[in-house]
Amino acid sequence: MKEDVSAPDLSGGNAPSDGAASFVVEGVGLSIAGATILQDVSLVFPAGEVVALVGHNGSGKSSLLKMLARQVSPTAGSIRYGEHQLTHSTERAFARSVAYLPQDVNAGTDMTVRELVSCGRYPWHGALGRFSTADEEKVEHALRVTHIEGSADRIVGTLSGGERQRAWIAMLIAQDAKSLLLDEPTAALDIAHQIEVLSLVRRLAHEGGRSVIIVLHDINMAARFCDRIHALKYGHVVASGTPGELIVPATLHDIYGIDMAVIPAPNLRYPLAYAC
Repeated sequence: MKEDVSAPDLSGGNAPSDGAASFVVEGVGLSIAGATILQDVSLVFPAGEVVALVGHNGSGKSSLLKMLARQVSPTAGSIRYGEHQLTHSTERAFARSVAYLPQDVNAGTDMTVRELVSCGRYPWHGALGRFSTADEEKVEHALRVTHIEGSADRIVGTLSGGERQRAWIAMLIAQDAKSLLLDEPTAALDIAHQIEVLSLVRRLAHEGGRSVIIVLHDINMAARFCDRIHALKYGHVVASGTPGELIVPATLHDIYGIDMAVIPAPNLRYPLAYAC
């Protein structure tokens, strides 16, 4: 298997980080209708890195991402964004800094790609504000860096799965946010489109100085495209570190509860994991 060359790793394996953090989660818990979803979760998400959240279904990955996106409030603990508590900024100020792409996106199918991407500028001018030359430039830039400018006038609903995901990511780029929160953006995509989308995400992060937190199911994809991995199980953190630290049989067993082995993979930085 050859490593993709469309998204060079500009950081030599890890994105540059000056020690700052985008998000800091401290003792966070979440209970809904008496059911405990997350408990005593403490994690640091370094600025400028692509960080994966992995774990089995129901482990709390998407719930944690929703809390980072201010879609859900924790019932215990606290979350900081930068140097401030997550709740201390207005909705508009937060949206200018953090962009969130949920798992199920069904809106916008009747828009053109350019119209959809233009929605990313809403936090900057509001519903009644005038769409300025600066807004137009941000939209065109987002179309270019996601390599979807050739489809700008197509209807979103006519795009392939990979093209549609690139269009949504372009909308986040037009939003001009420095932190991107992506919930399983490769779900239901074939392997080629998974690699295409994750290559794009890594390139946008490392070249643009963005912080990305991404929920993924495939541990091999997480190792291949992310700088750091946080693993959840039954609402608890069970492992956290670089791909090299997590792609070992004992740690994989802790995460997934089954025996897993690893094999070296030519042209990849880390071995491949598989169920025994």
